[in-house]
Amino acid sequence: MDNYNYPGDELRLFADAINWKTYWAKFVSKHIAGDVLEVGAGLGGTYNLVHNEKVSSWTWLEPDVLMHSQLVTKMNRDNQNIKRCINGTIQDIDSEKYDCIIYIDVLEHIEKDKQEVQNCISLLSKNGKIIILSPAHNILYSRFDQNIGHCRRYNRDLLSALQSKNLILSEVKYLDSVGLFLNLANRLFLKKSLPSKKQILFWDKIIVPISKVLDPILGFKFGKSILGIYEFS
Repeated sequence: MDNYNYPGDELRLFADAINWKTYWAKFVSKHIAGDVLEVGAGLGGTYNLVHNEKVSSWTWLEPDVLMHSQLVTKMNRDNQNIKRCINGTIQDIDSEKYDCIIYIDVLEHIEKDKQEVQNCISLLSKNGKIIILSPAHNILYSRFDQNIGHCRRYNRDLLSALQSKNLILSEVKYLDSVGLFLNLANRLFLKKSLPSKKQILFWDKIIVPISKVLDPILGFKFGKSILGIYEFS
């Protein structure tokens, strides 16, 4: 593959958003089992959040050369249960089969998202799952999204459009209902290209806990992020 350089720095910017990460992780981790492929592994933080005793093996796939190098160092240093660490994209995976393929804040960066998901199907074991967590609602698309290379934000209809004959969208949840209104305010009024560290900590420590209470009351129908679970048959 050609050398790829990730355009954003939000991975480090949001590194301390602990409440948010543990919140979405509880919905994701219950689906994580067997042989897992993490696409766009970034700094490797997702592994620590959702890895559990049901996992047989874990493969990191990261197109950015520098991040891949850091992942290899992390894998060797921490002796984690990582089977492979691949510098590339889904097209660089040959004949491996996985029980779970995950995209955590990744698919929105991929221009041809439908083709990406279709490419995953040949890599899925029977009854395998694809898990997608992404920013929600194109109306919230802002300078921040543009600066970090987002092609789109998702809603239920866009996730549904990624289905195929044997890949069914079985579960959809919107998360962080209160954060949705903060994002809307930024989109309409503040128009900041990047949030400050202080703003992120305020959101994570004050807003996310409120959303954790309100989201189930609202039936997970509103939120600034969307979680989709696909099942392959």
